[in-house]
Amino acid sequence: MAYFWFKAFHIIGVVVWFAGLFYLVRLFIYHVEAEEKPEPARSILQEQYALMEKRLYNIITTPGMAVTVAMAIGMLYTQPDLLHDRWLHFKLGFVAILLVYHHYCGRLLKQLGKGECKWNSRQLRALNEAPTLLLVVIVMLAVFKNSLPTDATAWVVVGLVVTMAATIQLYAKIRRKNEEKLAAAATQTTDNSLPANS
Repeated sequence: MAYFWFKAFHIIGVVVWFAGLFYLVRLFIYHVEAEEKPEPARSILQEQYALMEKRLYNIITTPGMAVTVAMAIGMLYTQPDLLHDRWLHFKLGFVAILLVYHHYCGRLLKQLGKGECKWNSRQLRALNEAPTLLLVVIVMLAVFKNSLPTDATAWVVVGLVVTMAATIQLYAKIRRKNEEKLAAAATQTTDNSLPANS
């Protein structure tokens, strides 16, 4: 019975953890893009994003990670034979990568707070897709266990990477076109407001 309690709260922890990770890097993107805004909007937005990032990381994402890990340890304590399963070794490897990602996000958070982050919004959009890939692989390992169809899983991951890369490129193209339209409209409005030469 204890195993099922641990498992239930492990799943809850995973949901909270991933929700935080997905939104955290999205806030980083907005934080970096705020640099392009004129003052005082730039300072106001960056201050607000910094506050939101800290709260999200410290109050939601990190506790979600802690619950996930603690409940996983509880599950393994009640079912130690699971440690002999090969699928679990792979799953734990991907979870270790996810833990590194989590702590790297904490590092980026500090860099953004000091104005020292070197990542641009496009790079952060790509970084934001990493937990999606990890989630897919981890869930597939948890569901299929030792019978995971590795060929199909590899194709799913490759398909996701291609789709995500194409989506990021498409978004950048659409955004660039919209910015060009806005700039052209602003120029035309300025030109129309100037007095005509006689």
